[in-house]
Amino acid sequence: MKLSEHEKFLQMAIELAAKSARNGKGGPFGAVIVKDGKVLAKAHNTVTSSDDPTAHAEVNAIRKACKKLKDFQLNGCIIYASAEPCPMCLGAIYWARPKALYYAAEKKIAARAGFDDSFIYKEIALSENKRKIKTHHLALKDAPKPFKIWVNKKDKVEY
Repeated sequence: MKLSEHEKFLQMAIELAAKSARNGKGGPFGAVIVKDGKVLAKAHNTVTSSDDPTAHAEVNAIRKACKKLKDFQLNGCIIYASAEPCPMCLGAIYWARPKALYYAAEKKIAARAGFDDSFIYKEIALSENKRKIKTHHLALKDAPKPFKIWVNKKDKVEY
């Protein structure tokens, strides 16, 4: 059976994830970013080897692709993830603005392997005073200052 283009790139992400699972440099996740049918960036999870909790495969791949494009957005790109992205990665993907996302394993498969993000989704929905990580709002007088400067800045790069 001949793989479709999307299946081919998604299989590449799965292989990166399998390699990551074997080599112990991070969790079992991989991501590939493609533009115009060509691989722009690929990465695997490096959380444990880099001591960086944000070093998920999708975030690592987004960073590489944006650097290569010299742009903070992934216009016209497709992201292929070996598994359904976690809330952080999904947020990063939305900020990067690719044209599409394809993923292989559903989040319930990742959860069964010990990567259960359901608690984060629940925490986001809670009011600050009910979250497990104590969250405090301090209404400092200057809090709006950076936003006022931004709004009035004539040469800003919008995103």
